[in-house]
Amino acid sequence: MQSSQKARSRIWLAATVLFVAWVLYRPLVEVFVDHAWFGAVGYPQVFDARVFSRIGLWTGGAAVTTLFLIGNLGFATREANLHFGRLAKLVADKGLTADQTGRTFRLAVGCWAVFASLAVAGRISTHWLEILTSLHAVPFNEVDPVFGQDIGFYVFTLPVLELGRSVFAMLLVLTLLPMLGFYLLRDVVLAKGRVTSRGLRHLAILLSTWFLTVAADWYLDRFEFLFAHRGAVWGASYADIHAAMPAALVMTGVSVVVAIMLLFAAARSSSRPVVLAVATYGIAFVIAKAWPTLMHDYVVKPSELDKERIYLEQSITSTRQAYQLDSIEVQPFEAEPGLTMEELQAHPETVDNIRIWDHRPLLQTFAQIQEIRLYYDFHDVDIDRYEIDGELRQVMLSAREFNVENLTAGARGWINDHFSYTHGYGLTMSPVNEVTTEGLPELWVQDIPPTSSVGVEIDNPAIYFGELTDDYVFVRTGVEEFDYPDGESNVSTTYDGQAGIELSGARKALFALYYANLDFMLSSYLTADSRILLRRNVKDRVTHVAPFLKLDQDPYIVISEGRLVWMMDAYTTTDRYPYSEPVREGHFNYIRNAVKVVVDAYDGTVDLYVADETDPLIQAYGQVFPGALKPLSEMPESLQRHIRYPEGLFDVQAELYRSYHMENATVFYNREDMWDAPRELYGGQAQRMESYYLIMELPGEEDAEFILLRPFVPSGKDNMISWLAARCDTENYGRLVLYQFPKKKLVFGPNQIEARIDQDPEISQAMTLWSQAGSSVVRGNLLVVPVERSLLYVEPLYLQAASGQLPELKRVIVSYEDKIAMEPTLDAALAKVFGAATAHAAVAPLDIVETVDPETGEVTETQVAPQGAAQAQAVYQRAIDAQRAGDWAAYGQAIDELGLLLGELAAEGTE
Repeated sequence: MQSSQKARSRIWLAATVLFVAWVLYRPLVEVFVDHAWFGAVGYPQVFDARVFSRIGLWTGGAAVTTLFLIGNLGFATREANLHFGRLAKLVADKGLTADQTGRTFRLAVGCWAVFASLAVAGRISTHWLEILTSLHAVPFNEVDPVFGQDIGFYVFTLPVLELGRSVFAMLLVLTLLPMLGFYLLRDVVLAKGRVTSRGLRHLAILLSTWFLTVAADWYLDRFEFLFAHRGAVWGASYADIHAAMPAALVMTGVSVVVAIMLLFAAARSSSRPVVLAVATYGIAFVIAKAWPTLMHDYVVKPSELDKERIYLEQSITSTRQAYQLDSIEVQPFEAEPGLTMEELQAHPETVDNIRIWDHRPLLQTFAQIQEIRLYYDFHDVDIDRYEIDGELRQVMLSAREFNVENLTAGARGWINDHFSYTHGYGLTMSPVNEVTTEGLPELWVQDIPPTSSVGVEIDNPAIYFGELTDDYVFVRTGVEEFDYPDGESNVSTTYDGQAGIELSGARKALFALYYANLDFMLSSYLTADSRILLRRNVKDRVTHVAPFLKLDQDPYIVISEGRLVWMMDAYTTTDRYPYSEPVREGHFNYIRNAVKVVVDAYDGTVDLYVADETDPLIQAYGQVFPGALKPLSEMPESLQRHIRYPEGLFDVQAELYRSYHMENATVFYNREDMWDAPRELYGGQAQRMESYYLIMELPGEEDAEFILLRPFVPSGKDNMISWLAARCDTENYGRLVLYQFPKKKLVFGPNQIEARIDQDPEISQAMTLWSQAGSSVVRGNLLVVPVERSLLYVEPLYLQAASGQLPELKRVIVSYEDKIAMEPTLDAALAKVFGAATAHAAVAPLDIVETVDPETGEVTETQVAPQGAAQAQAVYQRAIDAQRAGDWAAYGQAIDELGLLLGELAAEGTE
């Protein structure tokens, strides 16, 4: 008998050990991998803060929960003077022995204690960052208008107070349930009686304590009304101030009274106070919930603006502060007529940087002409500016990354995926406004190895860390790394950077467990010098290094001192700013562009530069993670020149400014001056106009600068009313300026310009003919370009064959005042609109006549002398008219005549 019991004990012990090992092995493996990775990237303080705080919180939560549960269970058994032997006698008719009963009871208690401890400990440990930042809270030096608390109380302290209350309430529930089950089992099920008075006292004390947590919940709820939304107000409204908050305070008192009544019931061993207490709370709860709603519906709504005015004014003020809308400078912009070619030529940096390439067709074009091999991918197109030959030029860049998913099935495998194909190579750069005679972008940096025609050299073009590098790779192995293709052969390389984790000693086994792959242990290609590069996606990499930051979704590639680096913006956010309207998509109501992030594309080095030292959140994070953040002054100057205002933040601000430019509560309430983003046509489909970067001289400024721009139109209308600019260059970085048109002046908006383009006979006929001829006409983004005190509109047209993926820029449309021109080049269109023979030196001296094959859709362009262009155009128009009339004989005759005429004119042009 004893041997069988020992055997069962050993089986139970072994099963327990295996279960614990199964539960803990994955978290432990991840901890060891993280320890090695954070050390390799140079951020051990982030690992230490996260892991040790979570361990401490988890251990403390589990210990307190276990002690609390065992103490209550021990009290229950001692209070009842009930030992396992006596319990066994009660269940003797079930055939259970005292030992079996004791083991079963202990097992049940142990399992519940483990479950409760894991639940509470897990809940606490996941909030490690909130708890750490609360210990390093930094005041905002701004107070809320209701309680007079510093904003920092709501951002740092209140969430931890609410967490503590909810965790203690959770602990009480997890204790109350087994206690109730125990007393019911002992006194009702087994003893066939009622719960004893001692048992009732125990339960009443626990329930009374739980009601004290309810009282704390009601008390803290008063602060939560500062983030509520009722009627027109974000934050505490009239009904909240005069009904909901008083009701919450009353319910705090009621909950305390109920707790006292329950203690009284425990002392008197009477159930009547319990019933009375619960009934009292239920009635008070219904009244507390109904009172604010009734006040809002029957007191506030009939005269809402009068009642809510002061709260609405506070909501407007706080929202503007939370999103820095209050720092927007407002200046008049007259939108004056009469812009001349001379004035246009006086702004060469603006004209030379008008973007006629859109990122979507350009990405397709890059893919067709510069991916070189099927395994390379251009993920997206970034916009930046570089100094070229002493001039500031706006450019579009795209990194050439290696995408193993593009490999054929036969080329895939563990060796190729992780040893051979480790990195992308170089990038493509083109100016925003230059085009070849074939309608393709002029490439300033191109090919493999990269070559530059403008002096922007890349010394190290390898991209080990990027936007498509989602898997781990090995370097310094027994397998040669593929570097780049060279004709029919390939060039190999060996990584000599500092990134990665060395795979010496037991680390092979560690990563074999981490990736559940025995090849780590068996491969002879992995040596003591080998390294593993993981978390190579730049956004994933930064997310691990800085879990306290919210990342912008658009990292952009930069050439800096011959190296490729990724730059991205990072934000500090919170949803705890009183009276501020939240952004629904991001779940925050306060945001700052607090950090500029730089990631080296070759060695994966991550640098976090503080861009807003006044932000209390980034100050607190700097104390939590000492040494993780650097001042912006330490960023190399070559990188500071590429800092830009992030589109993500700008779009959030512009979206809110549609309504929050109205500071008068009456105007805001009535939505009298709501704005909206303009509508434009892209690819034939109407869409909201996107924000866009451009280089221009702002009104009143002497030098051109890189800015981010968004036009506004009145809600429900198409005329423009203003435009918002974010300044990107270092000396003026972050300044937002709104240029507002006179309210009595009509300024055409983008959608109205699109309509005028559609109504222009020449443009409409040309687009119709191209579309009928089997090609697709893609209308690019319409840009509004401020010049002097006037507005210029520019829209590119791309032609793409139905069976092809190579968009070609064929026409540029320029509109100013009542003039519209569509020409093969921007310079020609500007010259036509402004009545000059040439816009600047880049305009060709010959006119261009274009013919379209009606069967293939192929477009042929011929340069002819200006004196013959009119005659050729007239013959071409006859051909078009005959085609529309269905007179194919006349059409053929005109085409033959046009061919002869173009031949003669071309011959004359070569003489």
